Amino acid sequence: MTTTVPALTQDCLREQAALRIRVARPDLAARHDLTSYDGLTAARSDISAEGDAGTMAVAVLRNVDPVRWVRDTCVFALGIGPEQAERWRTSFTRTVFLAGNPAQLRERFRFAHVADDCSAAWTAPGPAAATSSLRRLLKLFNAPAGLTARPDTLVEIPDGDRPPGRPRALRHLYLATAECTVSEALVHVNHVLVEAVLDGLIAPGDRLVVHQLPRIAGLPARLASVRVTPDKHLPGRLDVAAGLTEEALVA
Repeated sequence: MTTTVPALTQDCLREQAALRIRVARPDLAARHDLTSYDGLTAARSDISAEGDAGTMAVAVLRNVDPVRWVRDTCVFALGIGPEQAERWRTSFTRTVFLAGNPAQLRERFRFAHVADDCSAAWTAPGPAAATSSLRRLLKLFNAPAGLTARPDTLVEIPDGDRPPGRPRALRHLYLATAECTVSEALVHVNHVLVEAVLDGLIAPGDRLVVHQLPRIAGLPARLASVRVTPDKHLPGRLDVAAGLTEEALVA
């Protein structure tokens, strides 16, 4: 569902965080006052307490090339069927990132998508038990280095099975780099991209311009999807970690 963000105010950010919970987990929305920061925090605590219950995907990373990773994340999400997608959304598209070489693992484990250069691979979303042996074998992908601003980059999603008659679209993906590690960026961008694909915002053949800038504010276009996180320095406030703009049609 597309939602626009006219201004990145605290009220707007609470609304966006609440909307994500209402869509994925109406039961949590019924238990908590999602109009308040405390209510949102309580809902997140309930989600964390569920542990490995629900549905998860696993991404195995040998290294991270931002352009290729954005592209392949979209390709992976585009291959997920409706029933899997619905179950995964109830777990807020949880994805565990592990460090490993997919080229050495693809004969032992079943992956739903493997990057052409084997830099990354994804398992299909499913019960935690389905990936327990893979998660025991590998360590979490730990990239504590700070994310830095970089020149804007164009990413083209392969045509694949493009819906008939749907024109190609151009969107802008913004990622806030201030005090953001590479590991955190993977989580933020992963949620924005896969949920945009599952919501039909990104289709085969679309293009994304990736912007890495210190903070997301004063953007020239309205956002269709926002990744909202607690502010690291101001208790009781929310911040924007990433955002995807509304579409602009291209030839």
